[in-house]
Amino acid sequence: MKAKADATGTTWLARAGLRPTRQRVALASLLVGDGEDRHVTAESLYAAARAAGEGVSLATVYNTLRAFCQAGLMQEITVDGARSYFDTRMDDHPHFFWEDNSELTDAPAEELQITRLPTAPAGAEIARVDVVIRLRRT
Repeated sequence: MKAKADATGTTWLARAGLRPTRQRVALASLLVGDGEDRHVTAESLYAAARAAGEGVSLATVYNTLRAFCQAGLMQEITVDGARSYFDTRMDDHPHFFWEDNSELTDAPAEELQITRLPTAPAGAEIARVDVVIRLRRT
């Protein structure tokens, strides 16, 4: 199973032209090896890597996630000024942020309607709109 996950991770890296270092392949395999989309923090990916026996530092995880974002493999979702999540699903879609356990999940995009955006200032264009809906369990 690990060999298949590593092959999937290597293919994912190759799609973006990233060199498949040992650390990148290990982290990519954890992120996309089973074909499922992931929302991770650097800390949660670090913990998963350590649990899988991978010898990576937290700094390497941060740097690798940034490289994956810059290569267009992931997107960074900032929930508040101090916490970032990294999403392997690259299409435009909203998110739910569960305040009780700090989990980020996909929200149904087909239910979201943005009917009007403010006009961008002169010399600028809207690059994207991030929608994070904060939830509290009742």
